[in-house]
Amino acid sequence: MLFYTVMKPVVRLGLRVFFRRLEVRHPERLRLPGPLMLCSNHPNTLMDPLVTAIQRHEPIAFLAKSSFFKNPILGAIMRSGNCIPIYRRQDSEGSANALSPAQLTASNEASFGRCYDYLERGGTVMIFPEGTSVSERRLRPLKTGAARIALGTEARHDFKLGLKLVCVGTNYFDPSHFRSDVLLNVAAPIEVASYAARYREDPDAAADELTEEIRLRLTRRLVISRDAADDQLAQQVERTFGDHLNPDDDPTTLYDNFQLSRTLLDAVAWFEQHDPNRLADLRSTLTTYLADLEKYKLDDDALDQSQRPGTRLADYLNLVLGFPVWLYGLITNYVPYKIPSAVADRATKETEFIAAIMLGVGIVTFPLAYAVEDAAVQHWTHDWRLAALFVISLPLAGFYALGYWQTLSARLKRLRVRRLPAAALAHLQGQRTAILRLLDEAQAAYLSK
Repeated sequence: MLFYTVMKPVVRLGLRVFFRRLEVRHPERLRLPGPLMLCSNHPNTLMDPLVTAIQRHEPIAFLAKSSFFKNPILGAIMRSGNCIPIYRRQDSEGSANALSPAQLTASNEASFGRCYDYLERGGTVMIFPEGTSVSERRLRPLKTGAARIALGTEARHDFKLGLKLVCVGTNYFDPSHFRSDVLLNVAAPIEVASYAARYREDPDAAADELTEEIRLRLTRRLVISRDAADDQLAQQVERTFGDHLNPDDDPTTLYDNFQLSRTLLDAVAWFEQHDPNRLADLRSTLTTYLADLEKYKLDDDALDQSQRPGTRLADYLNLVLGFPVWLYGLITNYVPYKIPSAVADRATKETEFIAAIMLGVGIVTFPLAYAVEDAAVQHWTHDWRLAALFVISLPLAGFYALGYWQTLSARLKRLRVRRLPAAALAHLQGQRTAILRLLDEAQAAYLSK
């Protein structure tokens, strides 16, 4: 518990740095008094419990698969971080220490007992009913463990404990990339005591019904795709022409992006059934357009923005004036910035693990690098005031360098557009116009369905 208490502010700061925006819809539902059970989807392994835990003042106990506890170092961290192991048959199959069915049952009963005790003391338990983490915009079939723990806890108190169950839809907009966005879409609480009569009549049926209610509440608060091809098309349309489809987007919230994602996936499914030729035409035209943009090392925003007057002087002026600060931020932050992604690339090819590895390594590399650089400045100047100002400037310069580089990249692409041969530029503009026409016609057809 001490480790949890000490690390929580560090993790909170790390997440605020890692994500450009971490938005919670209905945050008050995550701050209800205990006993409380939180149920969430599980697309991003260790990041999923962290983004929720920092929203709640009280500590949370997490249920995690037992394989995480086998590594001595990771196991120690998991136990210190208030984690409770759940034993799955597939985690021990093929192992010399494989558990028998009876041992699996006994081990999980012990873990369930720890959950009962934690909830009875007014604590909070978080569980991921899918039972596994896969980086896809889908909701896999839910296990009944969460419902059984919730109902079992209440049953021990004749359904008078007051346990609430809150479903959290965790939506990442680009889960493996630094400075991406995440929306926690929180459902209204379920009063577990409302299942008392059904539980007394048939405990298994009550668990199934509560599990189905959890599934429904999560489904309403998630972006869910049917397959990879549909998801790819929806994301291509959203990332390339999202502003065109939703010109009234509210920049202060991610919820508009969430609604657009759901609408696009619904529309793709509708057109597959009712107008597949239109969908095939859009898919083919968009794929060709994006490939042509990539061939010229451009993007749609560069093509659009380059045609607007009054940008050339501002481009050059901002590049010149901001260059010294960018160079300072690059030199002082490059090494700790690159190490986390290099470690993640070497450690895994599974998308759902990349963000957690980058966060964990970055929490170490940045403070260590800053401490070394600050010690060097102190050694050379023998002035603690200069050293203090220097260390304060490091994260500020780092953020500026990152923003400058992103802006620089966009400016260079716009300049590259202006240097395109006239025929190539006209071809790209013609493709863009055709796609916008297809999207407008499809939008009108879908809205009039």
